[in-house]
Amino acid sequence: MANISNSSGIFSGNDLDGGVSEFLGIQFATAERFEEPRDVVIYSDLVVAQNFGDQSPQVPGFMEEILNTKSVPASEDCLYLNIWAPKINDASATKLKPVLFWIHGGAYTNGTAATSWYNGAALVRRGDVVVVSVNYRLGPFGFLGENNLGTLDQISGLRWVQRNIAAFGGDPSNVTIFGESAGGSSVVALTASPLTKGLITKAWAMSPSLKQLRTKSQADVALEQYLSSADCKSIDELRNLSVEQMIEATAKFFVNLENYISTFTPTRGGAGLPLDIFKASADSGIPLVVGTNHDENRLWTALHPENSTLSIDGAMPYYEKVFDNDAKKAWDLYSRHRENLTASQMVAAFQTDENFRAPAWELCETRSKGNSLSWMYWFTWCTPVFDGAFGSCHGLDLPFMFDNIKASNVELFTGDNPNRQQIADHLSTEVLAFAKSGEVSWPKYEMQNRSTFKIDLETELLTDPEPELRELWTKMR
Repeated sequence: MANISNSSGIFSGNDLDGGVSEFLGIQFATAERFEEPRDVVIYSDLVVAQNFGDQSPQVPGFMEEILNTKSVPASEDCLYLNIWAPKINDASATKLKPVLFWIHGGAYTNGTAATSWYNGAALVRRGDVVVVSVNYRLGPFGFLGENNLGTLDQISGLRWVQRNIAAFGGDPSNVTIFGESAGGSSVVALTASPLTKGLITKAWAMSPSLKQLRTKSQADVALEQYLSSADCKSIDELRNLSVEQMIEATAKFFVNLENYISTFTPTRGGAGLPLDIFKASADSGIPLVVGTNHDENRLWTALHPENSTLSIDGAMPYYEKVFDNDAKKAWDLYSRHRENLTASQMVAAFQTDENFRAPAWELCETRSKGNSLSWMYWFTWCTPVFDGAFGSCHGLDLPFMFDNIKASNVELFTGDNPNRQQIADHLSTEVLAFAKSGEVSWPKYEMQNRSTFKIDLETELLTDPEPELRELWTKMR
C-alpha cells in the first residue's frame, strides 16, 4: 500500500511491480449540473485511491465496446484523476520528475481515463516520470451551448496538479499535457486558453480533431437540437431530467445526425477559450508536437460492412460534396497517392486529410509563422487485423504511446507480432524525451522544409510529404 500526505490530505494508493505506485480515483473537483467545477482543495478524510472513479454518463462508442469500459460505473459525480509515479524513497524524493497529463478522446461524448490502454505504469518504469490521467464531463453534461464545462474540468485538474503533484514526486513547473482525438484537440485548446497560464509547459496532440472546436453559431444550433430531442424548452428544464433521460435524449439526438462533430464540443469564444484558437496557441509560446495517422478515417469505414459494397459511382458524390467541380481532379490525385484502395477506402483517404491532416497542417503553419516551437509526425504503421482493412487508422497509436501493447485486448486491434515493440519504443521514447527536455529527435516544423517524422517499424525524416495533397487542402480553406 502506498501512502502520500501533503497539506491537502492523506492519499492511500497501490504499490505495483517495478517500483511504481498508483493512486486511482482522486476527486479533484465537484460540480452541479451545467455549473462550473469547484476545486477540491482540502480532504478532511483519508483519500482511499485504489480504484478508478466513475466515468461521465455517455452513449458508449466503438472503443468502449472493445475495451469493455461501458462496465465502469457512470455518474455526474465523475471528476476524478489518476496518478502513476515512481515509489518515493529517501533517494528519489530529492528530485522532482516531469509530469505527463493525459486527456482521453472519444469525440467529447464518450471515453474514460480508466481505459486499460491509458495505464501510465509502463511509461513511469520506462522514463522516470509521473503520469496523470483525468476524467471530464462529456456530451450534454460537459459541452451544452457555449459553457465549455468539460474544458473547465480539464483546467481544474491541471490546477490540482499544480497544488499537489510535488507530493507524488512530480514537478509542477514541468507539466506536459498530451491527448488523442478529442483529447488532442483539447490539448490544442488548452494551449490557447488564458486560464492555463503557469499550469502547462509543453503539449503533445495525437490525431487532434481540430474541426470539433466549433463556432458559437454551431453551439447554438446544437443546443436547440438537443433541447428538441429532450422535449425541453430551456436548459433549466434539462436540470430536472434524470441522467437516464439525458442519455436517452443524447442517443436520440445522434440518430440521423448530419454533423456529429459539432454536437457536444468546445466552443471557440466560449468559456475559457479565445475565438482564434490557432493564433492564441501560437502566441502562447508553449512548445507543441502534433501527429496524425496515415489512414485515420479507415476506422469508421471498416466498422460499417455496408461500405464494402460502395462503388466508384457511389463514392464520387462524397468527393463532389467537398471538392465540387474539382472532384475528378481530387479523385485522380488521391488515386496516385493511395494506390489499390477500394471505393470506400478512397472516401476515407480524403476524409482523413479533411478531418485531421489538413487542420494539423494549418495549425502548425500558424504556429510556425508566429515563431512558436512546433513539430509534426506521421504514424504510418498498418495493423494486419481484418486483412489490413483498418490500415493505420484512428486510435491505432494509443497502446504504442503508452508502451501498453500487452494490455488487455490490444492484440485485437494491432495483431500480436512481436515487432510491434519497435513502434512502442519509437513513440514512447519521443514523448518521454519531450517531457523531460522539451525537444524531440527531429527538426521543428517550418514553412520551408515542413519536416515530418514518419513513425513505423522504422522511422524516417520526411521533407514536406505529399505536397500536392497539402496544396489541394490549402486551396480549400
